[in-house]
Amino acid sequence: MSNLKSKFELKRLFLSFFIPFLFVLFLWLVQLFQYFYPFDLTRFGVYPLKLKGLAGILFSPLIHENWEHLASNTIPLLILGTMLFYFYPKSALKVFVLLYFITSIWVWFGARQAYHIGSSGLIYGMASFIFACGVLLKSISLLSISLLVVFLYGSMIWGIFPIDWKISWESHLSGFILGIILAFYYKNENKYLEKLPDWAEDDVSQDDYESTYLEDFEIDNTNEKP
Repeated sequence: MSNLKSKFELKRLFLSFFIPFLFVLFLWLVQLFQYFYPFDLTRFGVYPLKLKGLAGILFSPLIHENWEHLASNTIPLLILGTMLFYFYPKSALKVFVLLYFITSIWVWFGARQAYHIGSSGLIYGMASFIFACGVLLKSISLLSISLLVVFLYGSMIWGIFPIDWKISWESHLSGFILGIILAFYYKNENKYLEKLPDWAEDDVSQDDYESTYLEDFEIDNTNEKP
């Protein structure tokens, strides 16, 4: 049974890493385009309360000022994205999409007059969602993950304050608040993750395992509980 568990966990980890990896890969392709062609993509960022800034709701998380900006976001996107899809598979895709769009919408309505670009808001949203979910579900394993997030990215909290006007702290704050709201909203959908199957039972067959456990971790858009 342990061998079956190991194979499944490895496959699950790979699938959880896949979507964040594709997203980050696309970000690097966008930056390559901006590097090789004399075309400033900043104009497609969010510009609050201006019609020209509406396009940023769709494009701003894909655009970065330079390679350093993109590199600083790459590792958090991969780590937090993988955590999101691995530990909260029922709601991960919905949370990722909502963070992507709603954060930019809030920035368009309430940020200062400037172009806002980058995927930092998405990073802050995933971090706060993972932490808040662990606290709300009161699961020891998920709380451990939440504490790991705090340990790795606890210093990010300063990014939600207007300390450095060169960064879009409004995006950080919007993503941070939205992540907590979504954690409350999807709390019940993730409750079942507290109860993991007993891998030590020798009488569990592979067919029973696949029919009861594997299906529980499919990422779908339903609210059905296993």
